Amino acid sequence: MNTTLSGANTEEIHWRAMLFATSASGWTILVRLLVGLIVFLPEGIQKLIFPDILGAGRFMHIGIPYPDFTGPFVAVFEIVCGGLIILGLLTRLATIPLIITMIVAIVSTKIPILLGHDFWIFHVPKLPRYGLWSAAHEARADFCMLLGALYLLIEGAGAWSVDARLARKFAFQTR
Repeated sequence: MNTTLSGANTEEIHWRAMLFATSASGWTILVRLLVGLIVFLPEGIQKLIFPDILGAGRFMHIGIPYPDFTGPFVAVFEIVCGGLIILGLLTRLATIPLIITMIVAIVSTKIPILLGHDFWIFHVPKLPRYGLWSAAHEARADFCMLLGALYLLIEGAGAWSVDARLARKFAFQTR
């Protein structure tokens, strides 16, 4: 086992450096603000403040199982992970639950719109039209959030983030 002057295990430091490392521009903060501040943090808060229309009540209407549990559960993840993404702290880890959330949102709400009828356990909402163009219109924000979260998973938080500072710290410790 290799150790540094500080006595830390070099494999552990390398793992940490990789978790926090980012080669993305500082301007990645714009994607972080879009994903974290504009969408997930406020949507999570609203799921708790307005549970009947955005949280458990909406989940029940859609057909998501155990809505009284899953509504607040998703809300807390959106708040915590959205906050982490805003700070650029543990960004890659924080994107994973949000990516899962977006995939579930697309499957549970947009596929029934695309098909024009219930799909599996999920119910189609009442809309003036159904099909490809209606689903594309309804899913545009979902796909933007999914792609933004995927970008952050791949590239990391960017130069202007807590992750970047921690990566520099861990990289310095390995020298």
